[in-house]
Amino acid sequence: MIRLAVIGYGYWGPNLVRNFYNTPDCKITLVVDSREERLQLVKKAFPAINISTQINDALTNKDIDAVVIATPVFTHFSLAKTALQNGKHVLIEKPMTRTVKEAEELIELAQKYNKLLMIDHTFLYTGAVQYIRKLIESGDIGKTNYFDSTRINLGLFQPDINVLWDLAPHDISVLKYIHNEKPFSVNATGVSHTNNKIENIAYMTINYQSGFMAHFSCSWSSPVKIRSVLIGGDKKMILYNDIEPTEKIKIYDTGYSVKSNEDKQKILVDYRTGDVFIPKLDTREALAHMANDFIQSIAKNTSPVSNYELGIDIVKILEAADNSLKENGKEIKL
Repeated sequence: MIRLAVIGYGYWGPNLVRNFYNTPDCKITLVVDSREERLQLVKKAFPAINISTQINDALTNKDIDAVVIATPVFTHFSLAKTALQNGKHVLIEKPMTRTVKEAEELIELAQKYNKLLMIDHTFLYTGAVQYIRKLIESGDIGKTNYFDSTRINLGLFQPDINVLWDLAPHDISVLKYIHNEKPFSVNATGVSHTNNKIENIAYMTINYQSGFMAHFSCSWSSPVKIRSVLIGGDKKMILYNDIEPTEKIKIYDTGYSVKSNEDKQKILVDYRTGDVFIPKLDTREALAHMANDFIQSIAKNTSPVSNYELGIDIVKILEAADNSLKENGKEIKL
């Protein structure tokens, strides 16, 4: 039985507590938050779980095997470092850390103390993303040519990170999971409509030497909420719409081919439009799969789906995007 502490009971903490509470082979023994009113919500929903306003009650308690960190990004490194040094397994909310240097240090500590370090990239555990990965691996859509993500809504403006750090990790994790080619460079542009110089609208392109391209549109300033990804193959194309309650994936038997032409100034293109297929997906909550992966990876000493290699790769991309933003969209090599 893995004894667990959850640090942070804000936006995402309640979802984590609920799912780990129902996960086999683990027991939540403590929830920590600096706000007494949040802790009272824990007591109301889960009377058996202990509560505390003191972080060290989770980090240094020898009766706790693992900690889940659901706090702002700037706190991730210090909390995870202390937990690892005290012999705890660690699950951190995305993104892993604020810098690549911090991520590297955490990985070294996890290896030194032989503890699991995992990042909660929940979308990897959705039935939709699992299906997309299998579909691409099967070759059914052909060679993948592009990945085009739109993740926009009105709010929530973050005080410490820009919109790319807040929203893009979801779709970067999906990209990394379904397309294993190493990216070459990053370009990013953005704008801040507040006085804190934190971009609330940003666009990022990840470039690959094969010609594959991934583009991300992120905004806290949209009148509508959109969560969609287009994946283009040379045989078929995929639309992943996470807002759709049931038909999250549509596979379009649609494509085009370019005919050879003696006059190279003219391009002859044949378009093909076929059927649309809507697959049935696993509808179990993704966070439940993630929680189970964390616990079972500890118990069996195996690597989870959302491992620290993925976590640091995403931080590398986001750090490069920050550098590109500062230089007005300059290409930054990875």
